[in-house]
Amino acid sequence: MNVRRSAAVLAAAAVIGGATPAVAADSSPSPSVAIPAGLYGRTDPTYDGVWRQSLALLAQNTVGVRPASSAIGWLTGQQCANGAFAAFRADTTKPCDAKLMVDTNSTAAAVQALAALGNHTPVTAKSVAWLKSVQNADGGWGYSPGGASDANSTAVVVGALSATGEQPQNVVKGGKSPYDALLKLALPCTGDGAGAFAYQPDKKGALLANADATAAAVVAALGKGLGGAAANPDSEGLTCKGPAADAGQAARNGTTYLARELTGTGHLTSSLPGAEDQPDYGNTADAVVALATAGQSEVAAPAVHWLQTNSAKWAQQAGPAAYAQLILAATAVSADPRHFGSQDLVALLNATGPGPVYVPTAAPSASADAKGGTAAAEDSSGPGTAVWIAGGVLLVVIVAVGFMLFGRGRNKQS
Repeated sequence: MNVRRSAAVLAAAAVIGGATPAVAADSSPSPSVAIPAGLYGRTDPTYDGVWRQSLALLAQNTVGVRPASSAIGWLTGQQCANGAFAAFRADTTKPCDAKLMVDTNSTAAAVQALAALGNHTPVTAKSVAWLKSVQNADGGWGYSPGGASDANSTAVVVGALSATGEQPQNVVKGGKSPYDALLKLALPCTGDGAGAFAYQPDKKGALLANADATAAAVVAALGKGLGGAAANPDSEGLTCKGPAADAGQAARNGTTYLARELTGTGHLTSSLPGAEDQPDYGNTADAVVALATAGQSEVAAPAVHWLQTNSAKWAQQAGPAAYAQLILAATAVSADPRHFGSQDLVALLNATGPGPVYVPTAAPSASADAKGGTAAAEDSSGPGTAVWIAGGVLLVVIVAVGFMLFGRGRNKQS
């Protein structure tokens, strides 16, 4: 897909029985609902508001940016009393009712973002309790409570559990853990799609390889969340061994599949009907995160180069979720998201929402102290305004006193 699929869009597609649509581009016509203050992006948030907000906050935190309180407050304000999140609540003054379609994906993504930011334990604990309450008997999760388990939903919930200090293997229903559910969706090492994960079994019970599901499942099988985590090189290399007896081997098999799919072009292709020959930028970024998390950053290098060269137009059209995905992919392989091809991904993401409180002046991986960032008042008059105000203040100080000692940006990871 053009953007890592919004779970709400998936659900809507399932309800109407049609093809999964792409998430709306950021240059689309005016949305049918008003864009709330604090929300990233200017497109209709009905199907992806919480998802894109969560990815944006998670990516900003990864590079040491402290977002505006209005951005965080918008996300926490979307939570229902029972701990669940819907894709978007236009009126949060009204309590959630049975008509509101809450879902596991929005809830788990919000948990990951708020856990990374820190100081939101009451919110995240309530959400995790709700997620546990809707776990399926096979150990996994579907998009909607009670829906059949799928690899993507199970994966994003595993990320939420890990982010809040839970041990996913110990979160069981009917004696089954999330890893049991993922193993049931792992393809064997022979035949089409060898080593991959399926999203769900098809109507006949067959497992069909799905690159999006595979990237998500690999990261989850390794106990990580949406941003993954760079790992030391895998000494066992790219070898599919099956049937996979545990989550670790299933992750290695899935990594082998992703590496094979990226060979030659350096990118994945779309699975949307009529667009099968088109590059899939979002899933390629997710594959980079999965490879890095599996200790295969070198194997991901061609895909990183392809994204650096080709993703600018796509990201501009797709908006904050796309910039967030690219930032997470870049940081997973220790690339600089501020110099990602022709793009400063950090500045571009920041510009889609309220001005951040703090923006480091250097990549957070550099040695740094807390004084090196660009600070500004929260909730300035427009996206990115805080950065420009701080830059103007800095110039005045330089002219007035003749010097300014800069620290470098700090590495902030809650």
